[in-house]
Amino acid sequence: MQASTVVIAAGERSIEAVLAAEALRRAARQQGAELAIEIRSDQGVTGALPATQAAAATQLLLVGDGEADAARFGSAQIVRASLGEVLDDPLAVLAQLAATSGTAPAADASKHIVAVTSCPTGIAHTFMAAEGLQQAAKALGHAIRVETQGSVGAQDALSDEEVAAADLVLIAADREVDLSRFAGKRLFKSGTKPAINDGQNLIRKALAEASVQAGTAASGRTTEKAKVTGPYKHLMTGVSFMLPFVTAGGLLIALAFALGGIYAFDDAHKGTLAWSLFQIGAKSGFMLMVPALAGYIAYSIADRPGIAPGMIGGLVAVNMDAGFIGGILAGFIAGYGVHWINRALRLPRSLEGLKPVLILPVLGTLLVGLLMMYVIGTPVAGLLAWLTDWLRGMQGSSAILLGLLLGGMMAVDMGGPVNKASYAFSTALISSQVYTPMAATMIGGMTPPLGIALATWLFSNRFTAEERGTAGAAGVLGLSFVTEGAIPYAARDPLRTIPALILGSAVAGAISMAAGVELKVPHGGVFVLPIPNAVTHLGIYLLALVAGVAVTAVALRVLKKPVTAHTL
Repeated sequence: MQASTVVIAAGERSIEAVLAAEALRRAARQQGAELAIEIRSDQGVTGALPATQAAAATQLLLVGDGEADAARFGSAQIVRASLGEVLDDPLAVLAQLAATSGTAPAADASKHIVAVTSCPTGIAHTFMAAEGLQQAAKALGHAIRVETQGSVGAQDALSDEEVAAADLVLIAADREVDLSRFAGKRLFKSGTKPAINDGQNLIRKALAEASVQAGTAASGRTTEKAKVTGPYKHLMTGVSFMLPFVTAGGLLIALAFALGGIYAFDDAHKGTLAWSLFQIGAKSGFMLMVPALAGYIAYSIADRPGIAPGMIGGLVAVNMDAGFIGGILAGFIAGYGVHWINRALRLPRSLEGLKPVLILPVLGTLLVGLLMMYVIGTPVAGLLAWLTDWLRGMQGSSAILLGLLLGGMMAVDMGGPVNKASYAFSTALISSQVYTPMAATMIGGMTPPLGIALATWLFSNRFTAEERGTAGAAGVLGLSFVTEGAIPYAARDPLRTIPALILGSAVAGAISMAAGVELKVPHGGVFVLPIPNAVTHLGIYLLALVAGVAVTAVALRVLKKPVTAHTL
């Protein structure tokens, strides 16, 4: 489309004008184009076109019969349409515009894209999604810049100039990302999996379906976070912010036990380094785990006004012994409560500035605090106490069954929702000093890439030359507890590979749970095993890992067929 300027002159029909503008935008995006639309009605002018843009326009679509001030467009060719025609068939109106100009829609024109990728742990999926988008954009002929929000913060951060020049903002993330800097830009949100599995299709979909991100200067038609992202992503956002507290607290507690023995926390050792490390790790780091979880669940739902009510609600849950279950409930109550109050409470413009710093935090804290104290806290504390006692008392077949379940879940989708559900459950239990599920979960996540690496070495005729060449990298990822290293192999042959991976991980998890192995840190793979007291029954744990890897390799040998001769 040679020109993309539209003026809707609607007079008193202001509502129909807004509907017509939205219909034209959607139709244009289906064709890979974008329209600059000015709406003129008795309510005023919305989206006023700059004088320079009006003067430079070569073609103008004029909708409606109101006052349009068409003289400012100089010699631009004017195509007219009624509001009814646009509302009935916006594609036909755009086709008429294209036919008048003698050109077809430039659906394949090169676009400048900026993207942000992030996953809850900020390790594998973050960077795999970035690579998938970069390769896809190159194949489609688009320019792209990707910012990765990983475990050490943002890398290759987008500059304000790059954002301003972008035709599209693409968010491929499994946790909530701050979108305030993208106000006014066309934006599309997705998880990391579509970027990894089919980046080209994701970019095409984003170009067609992206919508303008609301901001302080935008219209009141904002997108509701809760509906777009859903409870699962809110939970994962909370887990991602909680992880550093778990890791720091767990390792410091392990070091305290290594230096001062299992009674390092006793007041008899007060003032010693071991006692101090325990105070920092257990009484400070672990104390903040549940408030951080709750606070950032609420942040994901209600943005910054939700943080204080969420964290305070999480601390109330800790003080009432409601633990991580109470923290999760507090986070969602605070988040959705603040979100609802923000929408329902209408204040004069002069008082709107008090909302985020005074009104929303106070009302949100009252809501979640009173509900936790008088309604939710006590029954949830009883439920958590029962769950903790049950997990700690697990013996024999019940422990094996839980280990099979947690370990196998880690291999089902290798970083997807099932994997993350197992991981989030086990990580949260650390706050209740239940450490055996975490051990089963981590070993279940390490097994798939390591089993594949072993299978490519022992049974090379089951794998292509390319697969054998990348096996070393998969093995390193497995040692680091990055299950995603197995994804390329599973994607090529899912019906045979995934069952083998689930079987090996389930075996490893079952052995770990049956032996009562405890793991006090939520990540790190084999690199945290040498740390004193980070893991108990280390010998059996390593044996469980070897057994799971061996079962995975043998299962791959049995299930996979030999590859054809020309790919060996």
